Amino acid sequence: MPSPMPPMPNKDDSTGTWTYLQAGVDRIMADLREGIDMKTYMGLYTAIHNFCTHQKAVQGSSGGFTTGGSHSRGGAHLLGEDLYNHLIEYLKTHLSQVLEASKAHTDEALLTFYIKEWNRYTMAGQYNNHLFRYLNRHWVKREMDEGKKNIYDIYTLHLVRWKEDMFLATQENVMKAVLRLVEKQRNGETIEQAQIKSVVDSFVSLGLDESDTQKTTLDVYKEFFEQPFLDATAAYYKEESRRFLAENSVVDYMKKAEARLEEEKERVPLYLLDDIMSPLMKACETVLIADHSQALREEFQLLLDQDRIDDLARMYRLLARIPNGLDPLRTRFENHVRKAGLSAIEKVATDDLEPKVYVEALLEVHTQYQDLVNKAFTGESEFVRSLDNACREFVNRNKICKSGSTKSPELLAKYTDALLKKSGAKMSEEDDMEKKQSEIMTIFKYIEDKDVFQKFYSRMLAKRLVNTNSASDDAETSMIAKLKDACGFEYTNKLQRMFQDMQISKDLNSAFKEWQGGNLDDEDRKNAVDASYHILGTGFWPLNPPTTPFAPPQVIVKTYERFNNFYGSKHSGRKLTWLWQLCKGEIRANYLKVPGSKASPIFQVSTYQMAILLLFNDTDSLSYEDIQEATKLDAATLDPSVAVCLKAKVLTISPDNAKPGPGTTFNLNHGYKNKKLKLNLNIGIKSEQKQEVEDTHKTIEEDRKLLMQSAIVRIMKSRKKMKHQQLVSETIKQISSRFTPKVADIKKCIDILLEKEYLERLEGEDADLGYLA
Repeated sequence: MPSPMPPMPNKDDSTGTWTYLQAGVDRIMADLREGIDMKTYMGLYTAIHNFCTHQKAVQGSSGGFTTGGSHSRGGAHLLGEDLYNHLIEYLKTHLSQVLEASKAHTDEALLTFYIKEWNRYTMAGQYNNHLFRYLNRHWVKREMDEGKKNIYDIYTLHLVRWKEDMFLATQENVMKAVLRLVEKQRNGETIEQAQIKSVVDSFVSLGLDESDTQKTTLDVYKEFFEQPFLDATAAYYKEESRRFLAENSVVDYMKKAEARLEEEKERVPLYLLDDIMSPLMKACETVLIADHSQALREEFQLLLDQDRIDDLARMYRLLARIPNGLDPLRTRFENHVRKAGLSAIEKVATDDLEPKVYVEALLEVHTQYQDLVNKAFTGESEFVRSLDNACREFVNRNKICKSGSTKSPELLAKYTDALLKKSGAKMSEEDDMEKKQSEIMTIFKYIEDKDVFQKFYSRMLAKRLVNTNSASDDAETSMIAKLKDACGFEYTNKLQRMFQDMQISKDLNSAFKEWQGGNLDDEDRKNAVDASYHILGTGFWPLNPPTTPFAPPQVIVKTYERFNNFYGSKHSGRKLTWLWQLCKGEIRANYLKVPGSKASPIFQVSTYQMAILLLFNDTDSLSYEDIQEATKLDAATLDPSVAVCLKAKVLTISPDNAKPGPGTTFNLNHGYKNKKLKLNLNIGIKSEQKQEVEDTHKTIEEDRKLLMQSAIVRIMKSRKKMKHQQLVSETIKQISSRFTPKVADIKKCIDILLEKEYLERLEGEDADLGYLA
């Protein structure tokens, strides 16, 4: 049972009043479980009110008297201060006893004692704060309003005294106990987490803002809890990581480090403040990752070589946590991919390397490491950049494609041509074509000499359109659209115009057939050759006139003269140039029958072969000179044209085993047999193909000179004056999207423009070169 309260004191009796109040405060401070009855509580509250407000004169320090009042600086003021100081001394005495009692406890027992006393003390503080409410409202408020230091409301006073008289003397031992508990938990033991949470809350409560006692700061918590906690954490993991790495593999260590980091992250919401998350993670990352980053990076190459994606992903996640942790990995990754690409090309390199084999080798390396970047490095932009740098290097500079060579774009264009041509092996789905085109664009983006690809692609597209052997118009337009997205309208402008010409030609052929119906008699219509024509704009199609003289057969002459007349009637002033090397047709061999059929075989031939074979309508045997005289073809065209017929045994040659040439005779083979209804004799001549490649490269060189000159003039026209070196740099910048120019070539172009007086050399000026309008 609590001891009985003393009688209510006289309001003039300072000593009696405090004795009365102390008995009540004792009851509050000692044991709250019994509580205070309302009568006692009201008696205490009334005593404080009376003591602070009575009007009796109080003797001043000068020996005179002043009249106290509730709004004066006299007696009420002095009495409030007296009561406040009594309470301070009481709290000091109480806390000295608590401090002394704490010395009998250590470790978890100390934590239990500290938390119990803290909870009892702060609860008592709340009761006392309410009990001394009148003192807070008047005397304390007035003192604080007047700027007095070290004056607090009663509850804050309790916290201040705890900090000064209890906390500072015990915090070191309390923190040691806390840290030992945390270490136990890190070692796998179960602990009472609520104890640490209570300690954290108590440290936070002691962070008083001196400028505004109504606010709290984290200063005390950060100094006395957070910093020791971080230091202990770093020390623990520094030792653990050193020992673990000495006895285990790097891969096992990474798993351990990742697990530890996750544990620490999960620990924060359990009993720590959220504010500690960032510094705690940083401290752990320093000792677990940064201090061992060299060991991790040395393992990187081995993981790459073995394609261990999961372990690479783990290494990425760890090193991504520390500043500049990934930079060395990106460099090593780039070198690794570059070597892998060079090695892949070296394995397939031959003198007559197929475009398909070459492109698929490039794609295989890119696909493998693109997949690795996505899975292991989460598609991070800097690793993507490293992959791109490596791919750009081995695509443009490898065993097949030496430094500065244009072989890669040429082979990619040929691969694209093969894909877009009609083939017996149909795509299983449209998606396959889309996928293949996307793969082409993947390699295309790495090609530096995009103008080379454009030249070869446009020539091959022209042949596909003219020979009507595109896989589909949709596939062609889709490919052009992808190139346009990558390089802009100018890059594909001519390609699109070529398509437009083909559509116009379709309409023109329909109109021509209608015209023939109304302008030819029955005999002419019966003997007319069924022909179609492509009208190709000279400025858009990369086609050259024939390189050989040619006398077409009379039946062909009559056919194209009719079309000339028709076209001239619709477009006066336009001249048609016939590209005989691109023309083809079909002729029926009426002197033969397909075995097992009454039908005669059909030969698919070039116009040159057609002219040769039609000569055999009048005779079964012709000399080389006869054919040459009749067709006017040069030997470079005639020889391979008849060679195909000889190989197919449509013709035979005398003397036997001779090569086509002067002195040889060609005979129509009446004994020819072939089960096929159609036989293709229109086979490309390798020498012509080789010459075409050489011509294309020459065209590229000429176009590059013009492109560089136009860029130089454009730059100088806008700048008027420039330093020579600045002009070179600006020119490279402007045309690098099409190809990578050599500085020597740019200088030659500048010299050409100086000779042509587009530019001039300046003397006594800041600029080396000037623009001449």
